[in-house]
Amino acid sequence: MNILLINLLLMLAWGAMTGSFTEINLFFGFLLGFFAIWLIREQLGTGGYFGRATRILLLLLLFLKELALSAFRVALLVLQPRMETRPGIFAFPLTVDRDFEIALLANLITLTPGTLSVDVSTDRKFLYVHAIDCSDIAAAKEDIAQGFERRILEAFR
Repeated sequence: MNILLINLLLMLAWGAMTGSFTEINLFFGFLLGFFAIWLIREQLGTGGYFGRATRILLLLLLFLKELALSAFRVALLVLQPRMETRPGIFAFPLTVDRDFEIALLANLITLTPGTLSVDVSTDRKFLYVHAIDCSDIAAAKEDIAQGFERRILEAFR
């Protein structure tokens, strides 16, 4: 049986035992179920579940960090009396090849201030990204490749 399903069932059991199905109580029940499964992980053989959960959490934390940094950079650009930007579109070579991974990468880029995913090439080898400042395209590509794309590959493969 899928370990995530067991964790969700434990969450619902917690909600039924406490008589409260509020979001915070269900979240707490999910955490309790996660901890309970972690305690017996060797008997269930579920080491991969916890590794993947950790990698997904690291991806989320990276996104929050990039969100804050990008919002700060865009705010600085907007507050300057004279904006010295070079907006443009560049083709980012994709390492991810699954539909879910491409969609997740495109959404993470779009949700980050100052960048926008425009399109995916028909052969799915390039993601076209609009950036508010394309003065250093190589650095922007490297940031995406070593940031979001690397974490997506770690989390979902």
